[in-house]
Amino acid sequence: MTTNPATHTLPELEVLIEVPKGSFLKRGSNGHIDFVSPFPCPFNYGCVPDYIGGEGDLLDAVVLGPRLPLWSRVRIPARGAVGLSERFMYDDKLICSVTPLTIWQRRRVLLFFHVYARCKDLLNLWRGRPGRARCEGWGSAEDALRRARRVPADWQGPTVPF
Repeated sequence: MTTNPATHTLPELEVLIEVPKGSFLKRGSNGHIDFVSPFPCPFNYGCVPDYIGGEGDLLDAVVLGPRLPLWSRVRIPARGAVGLSERFMYDDKLICSVTPLTIWQRRRVLLFFHVYARCKDLLNLWRGRPGRARCEGWGSAEDALRRARRVPADWQGPTVPF
């Protein structure tokens, strides 16, 4: 993570794109397909390869803007985070964009995660996994990064099945 003076101390991170904008396939950090969505993803969705989030997998990140290629890497400022509770775990989703976010972009991101949480509830119920999913709202990228931890050299991937 670096701090870019041009963005007034916003953390700038490398994000790996696992789900390009418009894709129906949700992939995990291991590259396997977690599920097929009935709706296309409205954002580029991926992870920050240097950090582990609250559920033990790579820290999730959304990249706003045009569609990016699958497995591409982009260095971009994190402008906020959305919290998601699922199956008795809390996980942050960094929200990244080259430009400052408008109020409508923030609302759209929050709406997406509220719907996403409901869909995850149904998927977890179908998979027989206990615990509810819910969107916890907007927070700062800095707080999300403080809750995350650096990926250790011996990390073998998440221990929680998704």
